[in-house]
Order: sequence, then C-alpha cells, then structure tokens
Amino acid sequence: MSGSPDTTTSKVAHRGLLTLFAMTATLMQILDSTIANVALPYMQGSLSTTLDQVSWVLTSYVIASAIMTAPVGWFAQRFGRKRLFVGSLIGFTLASMACGAAQTLEQMVLFRVLQGVFGAALGPLSQATMLDIYPFEQRAQAMAIFGIGIMVGPIMGPTLGGWLTDALDWRFVFYVNLPFGILATVGLLIFMPDTPPRPDLKFDWTGFSALAIGVGALQLMLDRGQEQDWFNSPEIIVEAVIAALGLYLFAVHMFTAAKPFLPLGLFKDRNFIASSTMMFCTGTILMASSALMSSYLQNLAGYPVSTAGLAMAPRGLGTMVAMLIASRLANYIDHRKIMAFGLIGMGFTLHAMSQWTPDVSERLLMVTFITQGFCMGCVFNPMNVMAYVTLPAQLRGDATAMQNLSRNIGAAIGISVTSFNLVSSAQISHADLSAVATPFNRLLQANDGVRRLLDPATQHGANLLDHMINREALIIAYNNDYRLMTWMVLPCLAMLLVMRRPERRIPVAMPVPRGMSKQAPAE
Repeated sequence: MSGSPDTTTSKVAHRGLLTLFAMTATLMQILDSTIANVALPYMQGSLSTTLDQVSWVLTSYVIASAIMTAPVGWFAQRFGRKRLFVGSLIGFTLASMACGAAQTLEQMVLFRVLQGVFGAALGPLSQATMLDIYPFEQRAQAMAIFGIGIMVGPIMGPTLGGWLTDALDWRFVFYVNLPFGILATVGLLIFMPDTPPRPDLKFDWTGFSALAIGVGALQLMLDRGQEQDWFNSPEIIVEAVIAALGLYLFAVHMFTAAKPFLPLGLFKDRNFIASSTMMFCTGTILMASSALMSSYLQNLAGYPVSTAGLAMAPRGLGTMVAMLIASRLANYIDHRKIMAFGLIGMGFTLHAMSQWTPDVSERLLMVTFITQGFCMGCVFNPMNVMAYVTLPAQLRGDATAMQNLSRNIGAAIGISVTSFNLVSSAQISHADLSAVATPFNRLLQANDGVRRLLDPATQHGANLLDHMINREALIIAYNNDYRLMTWMVLPCLAMLLVMRRPERRIPVAMPVPRGMSKQAPAE
C-alpha cells in the first residue's frame, strides 16, 4: 500500500474483514481515552491514593498518546505499516492487561504511559489503511465507518466503564481489551497486505524532541490548569512557557531543516490545512459539549450516572445515521454544501442548549441530541474525505497522524476553556445575584412565608438562599459555555471558503471489441 490507493485497491482481498479489524483497533484506543473516567474513585481506594494523584491515570495516557501521534507516519514508512500496526496493537493489549493488574499508582501510571505510546498509532494507521484500500468512489463510505468509531467511542466509554465497574470490578475496564485485541491482531496478520520497510530513512530527533516537549507541556498545562488556578500558579506559567518555546522551535526547525520531521507538502495543501483547522474546532465542540452535558444532567437535572450516559446516547445514533447518509450523498452533492448544512445545524442546536434550564423535557432533550449528532455526522464524514482528495498518496500516513493530533489538542483545549469559563461565569453570576439578595429586595418580601424562609439575617435563610443562588449561577454558567461553543462554528464555516472542490471522477468505459454491439444482450 505504498503507492497510490487508486491503483492498489483492486489487489486488496477481504476488504470488509480488514475494515472490521482495523476499526476494532481504533475503537479500543478511543474507548480507553474515556472508559476509565468513572472508575477513578474505585482505583483511588484500591491503589491507596488521593484524588489529585489518581488523576494521573488519565493525564499520563493523554500526554503519552499526544506526543506519539505525530511520528506515526514516519514509523509506518520506516518499519512498514503492517508491522507497526500489529506491533502497536500487541503492545496496547499487553499494556491494558498490565494496567488491570497494577498494584500501585506508580505501576498504573507507567502502564498507562505505555498504553498511550502504543495506542497513539492505532487511529492514524486505521484511517490511512482504509483510505488506501478503498477507491475514490467508495472513500466517503469508508470514512463514514471510521467516523462512526471516532464519534461513538467517547460516548460509549463512560457508559461501558460504569457498567463494567458496577457489575465486575474496575480492573475489567482494562481487561475488556484482551479479546478484542487478540481478534484484531490475528485479523490484521491474516488479511492486511504487507508493506516493505525503508531502513534508509533517518529520524529527525531535533524536530521530534521540540514537538514532544511542546505538545507534552501544552497537554499538562491544559489538564492541570483548572486545578492549579491557571496563570496564578507558577507551575502553569512554566508549562505554558515550555509549550510555547517547544512549538516555536519545532516550527522554525521544520521550515529550515533539509529533511524535517514532517514533510512540508502537508502544509502546502489547502484542503488538508482547512480540514485540520475544522477538525481542531469541531473537536473542541464534540468533547467539551459531552463533558459539560454529562455534569449538567447529573448535578443540575438530577439524573443518575447511568441514566445521564444513556440520555446522551441518541447523539451517537444521530451521528451514525448522518454519516451513512452523507457518504451516499457525497457522489451527488458538493461536500462543502453538506458540511455547511451540518455546521449551521450544530450552531442552532448549541444555541438552543444555551437557553436550557434543568427542567428541560426529556422529549426536547432527545430531539436536540439526535439533531446535533446528525449535524455532526454531516460535518465529520465529508471533512475526512476532503482532507485527502488533493493530497499525494505518499503523505497520507503523516496526514492522518496530524489530523488525529489536531482533534486531540482541540478536545483538550475545548474541555479546559469551557471548564475555566464555567467556573469564572458561575463566580461572576453568583456575585451579581448575591448583590440583589438583600432583605430590601421586594421579591423576598412577597409574603410572610417567603420572608421567614429566605431571611438572609438568619443562618438557615442565608444557607438556603446561597444554595439557590449557586444553582442559578451554575445554570447561567452552563448557558454561557454553550453560547461560547456556538461561536466556534464560524471559523469552520470560513474554512469552507478555502477548500477546493475535488474533480468528479467518471468511471472509464471498457472498450468494446470490434464486431460486438454496445447494446446489452437480450435476455
């Protein structure tokens, strides 16, 4: 699969089975980014750690995965895509088993780092493989299958993790990877075409080191910023400086080195740059909206943990339906028009959510989630196709790695910004509401019962009034976050103006032998 996919797809046998095994590997990696979240309190007791310490179970995985995503393209060329894919899958499965057997926090963090290192390659390699084994005419359907795994994984993770933890034990959150890892490994060994390694390639350690330091420090800053009060903390300031310096040195090295870590051809392709920017922006919306809505339903609407996860499941259903429909329409409608429809729909649903209150009806909840998921599917599927239509085939390995890195960084930034905005907005709204909650407010003097119950001069009245103000301030803060995410749609719409429409590929008619009629034979 080193050549152009349009010339190699006819040689790929059992394309459907290869797709199944590649997507199994991707889904394992995507699930593990969220499946352990609900098990953290149980890990805390088993590993005898504090809540702050056990959060490194998540942080270590995210940072290791982010750092090792970028060099996946080079490793695939150097060692061969099949060897790297199978090796990464074996390493990820073994690291998962080690995580389940960990007895101390130090062991858990070490094994989670290894899990992130091996798992980083699974998503990009799966996407690159599917782009190569499907012809141009079927690429939209292939990206629909890949997109379903990417979109549904984060939604299924907390639900599956909660069920495994309640029914069995938190260790089965990691042990569940074993059967799927074995199945995917055997399938790839049997059905995936081999690619020759290129031992002549030299690794750009300078560029990789600068990028690894920059991305690692950025992820660490985003993960710990809220807990450390952001730039009021010396730790966050140091991490921000290191991140900026590392990314700056990487950019300078990339444009000045003879053989940079990432090929410059990636950054000359207009469609790829626009799609990666859109992936960054939509990644912030996807993960931030999920994280916010989960806490909103539990903390304000009073949903149990399991019910909150099930309530958000219809969004994944809407996404799957949209991706399948968008993949069919792609041959008849301009991809940019499909994405514009999806982005505008996402904007309307996010704006509607910015006006919700905790007593929102379940019917409205379901309709909004399904609509939002459908619109997201209309964006992600054409966007994945448009990113590669004008890109040379030899750059696809690096391109898929960079696109996955863009999505991950966008998700991390989205969660951090919305979390910070949630806290600051709640504090500001609490101060504004408290300023009018005085004994002189006419609303608090409506009748004797209200006046006695909410009298700020009494301890009981002050506590009850503060509880009500906190609740209202949180509602306003959540609304402000969804209003902020509504504006994230605008940069994506602007990127549609940058993209070039791919040329339509018309199948070439087979030559008709002399003496035979072009008409179909009579039955």
